Amino acid sequence: MSKKKCVVLLSGGLDSATVAAFAKSRGFDIYALTFEYGQRHEIEILYAKKIAHYLNVNAHEIVHLPDDIFKISSLVLSSGKEIPITHESAIPSTYVPARNIIFLSIALAYAETVEASHIFIGVNAVDYSGYPDCRPQFIEAFQKMVMVGTKSGVEGNPIIIEAPLINMTKAEIIALGTSLGVDYSLTSSCYNPSPEGKPCGMCDSCMLRKKGFAQAGYEDPALQR
Repeated sequence: MSKKKCVVLLSGGLDSATVAAFAKSRGFDIYALTFEYGQRHEIEILYAKKIAHYLNVNAHEIVHLPDDIFKISSLVLSSGKEIPITHESAIPSTYVPARNIIFLSIALAYAETVEASHIFIGVNAVDYSGYPDCRPQFIEAFQKMVMVGTKSGVEGNPIIIEAPLINMTKAEIIALGTSLGVDYSLTSSCYNPSPEGKPCGMCDSCMLRKKGFAQAGYEDPALQR
């Protein structure tokens, strides 16, 4: 009997590595998707490859999107501009327009193609940067779209969007990943890493990661690079 299949959005970061390990613990064969879209922290793609190899996924596809889709609007992509080191109360300037809508749409097409029953995404609405496409309301709305906009949904067997980390703190995510054997030295969360992958330690993503490891009671192995 063949195992059930899932698509995992694998960015190379802490959350996506954890959600991939979680999907594997659920007995899924993993079809991982990583997106290259002109991000200044493109070294995360290298770490996504390392995680995919570590977890022995069934397939790992790198999807290349045109740089100009997002570049004008986000500091994650705009070269020559500094990533802010203070937390922003509004939707931050590192927000990438409609990123998870686009990523999940491509994942949905891929899931129907490989006949996967689930899509796993590592979005989080507790310790996160304030992005609107990381909230439960967004996942719920996208699931409704799956029901009416896909062959699987119309035929009564819709692909399920799973976001198991969405209501967890960063410390809880790290504790979960550690229990599942995630090697966090194979992850990169920084928006502005060195060419060697060393995190800046100052951007919003680095600060959230630092807080999470401290609260979970673990050392962050990425700091040893």
